[in-house]
Amino acid sequence: MKILVVEDDKTTLEYIQKGFQEQGYAVDVSENGPDGLFLATSQEYDVIILDRMLPQMDGLKVLSALRATGSQTPVIFLSALSHVDERIKGLKAGSDDYLTKPFSFQELLVRVEILIQRNSQQSTLVTELKVGDLLMDLVGHKVTRADREIKLQPKEFQLLRYLLEHQDQVISRTLLFESVWDYHFDPKTNVIDVHVAKLRKKLEEYGESQLIHTVRGAGYVVRAP
Repeated sequence: MKILVVEDDKTTLEYIQKGFQEQGYAVDVSENGPDGLFLATSQEYDVIILDRMLPQMDGLKVLSALRATGSQTPVIFLSALSHVDERIKGLKAGSDDYLTKPFSFQELLVRVEILIQRNSQQSTLVTELKVGDLLMDLVGHKVTRADREIKLQPKEFQLLRYLLEHQDQVISRTLLFESVWDYHFDPKTNVIDVHVAKLRKKLEEYGESQLIHTVRGAGYVVRAP
């Protein structure tokens, strides 16, 4: 496995580099934005660990430029900026994870391993998802149930897709909110319940059996009838 670490603090950079090398990873390093972007776009990496505050070109600009090339390499932001707004900026820029400083190497290692595993699973191209008589065509962006096409709004499609990708697993409202809406859950909002209710109505419009089930106090789960 090969990772790229872009970090301007030499002590932190050496700490991360040494830790991953001891775990058997090949590690390339850079101490500024432009050099980091050059490496990220000229070589293949399993994960990029990117500092938020970098000289010459900050982490957000590096990530935006990287994503503009079409690169889907998983990126973990490291940042001393722990405010929710800063985490949102990082996630919206295209990062896959966000870890605030100070951090433990063990936690960083686990997060990297999860991203590598997830990316490996996604590399097997999935073009459709199915539960019972419901079929989601990911290529055509189309949902049918017993050959009846169901028109969904973009968020409804994303919500259903996430539930289908995790069918038979109970998914909390918090996880749904952060995975589909890309920002942190406000326990006072009922946006999840509203969208699930609308989605259920469309899926069961002609008396079809229930697919999305509420698990009281825990969240939602998709199960075949």
